[in-house]
Amino acid sequence: MIHLEKVTGENWREDLSVSEEQKNFVSDPMRLLARAYAYRENGSYACVIYDDENPVGMALYYDCPKMQAYDFSQLFIDQRYQGKGYGKEAATLILDRMRKERKFEKVCLCYIEGNTAAKNLYESLGFYHTGDVDEDEIIMELKI
Repeated sequence: MIHLEKVTGENWREDLSVSEEQKNFVSDPMRLLARAYAYRENGSYACVIYDDENPVGMALYYDCPKMQAYDFSQLFIDQRYQGKGYGKEAATLILDRMRKERKFEKVCLCYIEGNTAAKNLYESLGFYHTGDVDEDEIIMELKI
């Protein structure tokens, strides 16, 4: 069963990585953790995604008061576990967590142009393109 566990001193070194082809689209675990630290004053929540006891990925979101939204900053599934529905299930759990927190009524994220898998995943969850871009990043939003 898929579940999220906050990153701790015991699990931050899980052996997780993305494929070589995805490195232009997705941050590695160390960059995710660095961003979580940088946004700690904005309520950052970094987590390891588990299938039972097996780590399969990581994710990060934080509060963005300036936009009155959550910033769903990072999500990746390890290259060994992709294509099995873990990304969608983990994203759904994260969105449910945001809905329970009830700090904001929307979630913003971006994906890098050309990352069709991310685009399809986010659209399947109800995210839509805002029409805005930031260099090569396509900005999406979801009302929650």
